[in-house]
Amino acid sequence: MKFIIGVIIVLGCVGGGFVLSHGHLAALWQPFELVIICGAAFGAFVISNPGTVIKDSFGSIGKLLSGSKHNKASYMELLALMYDLFTKARKEGLMALEGDIDEPHESPIFQKYPKILKNHHALDFIADYLRLMVGGNMNPFEIENLMDVELDTHHHEAAKVPTAFTAVSDALPGFGIVAAVLGIVITMASIGGPVEELGKHVAAALVGTFLGILFAYGFVGPMATSLTAMNEDDSKVFECIKVCLLASLNGYAPQISVEFGRKTLESHNRPGFQELEDFVKGKSE
Repeated sequence: MKFIIGVIIVLGCVGGGFVLSHGHLAALWQPFELVIICGAAFGAFVISNPGTVIKDSFGSIGKLLSGSKHNKASYMELLALMYDLFTKARKEGLMALEGDIDEPHESPIFQKYPKILKNHHALDFIADYLRLMVGGNMNPFEIENLMDVELDTHHHEAAKVPTAFTAVSDALPGFGIVAAVLGIVITMASIGGPVEELGKHVAAALVGTFLGILFAYGFVGPMATSLTAMNEDDSKVFECIKVCLLASLNGYAPQISVEFGRKTLESHNRPGFQELEDFVKGKSE
């Protein structure tokens, strides 16, 4: 929704300002300029990126439309889940978690937290490292190093799509100039004809430059920035899980381990100490 609102604001202000300045919107409709700019940008995008990035880039459009799925409520569910898992492990031993981590969708603990079940990346991360903890063959330092390697890989992979969008954004003004130069070529070929026709060709050439800059700074560039921010939100989830698991592995009580995770959250998503405690107790009853 935020993405749609932003697009409306950009188009409304640019188009509205043009009309209020006694411009005619029809003059901005230059479909062949759009073909040149958008087609060249898409072709360069295909040349520059592997198939996986191209596929993920199209998939990211839905992510932009839906916005970030992480908020205070989802983090409270995550922390409450970690608390329940740690509490069970402390009471019954780590081996008691085997059934929960092997079949999380069938686990009574995980079923209490549907938002976490829908986040398969976070779910796999929790299950994988709890499985290593249950095995008992790795010390906390080894597990932390392994987590860091996995998170670095995740960050690098997630950054590929925003980087691809940024490259397209940087290229669009140049393709706008290409369209403008081609328009000037057409204009020069029309010299000697009616003055009105020359004016139309010059206007079309200038629209090419305008569209390239508008698409770059009004849409594609902000899309890359928004995706980067969403990836940072995703990373915060893994950081929170990592800190909780390591605290528990180092022998801290469930409530303290969860408090470690709470401290990693940004202020606008971080529940208060008492707020989280009340929520956790309500879920545990």
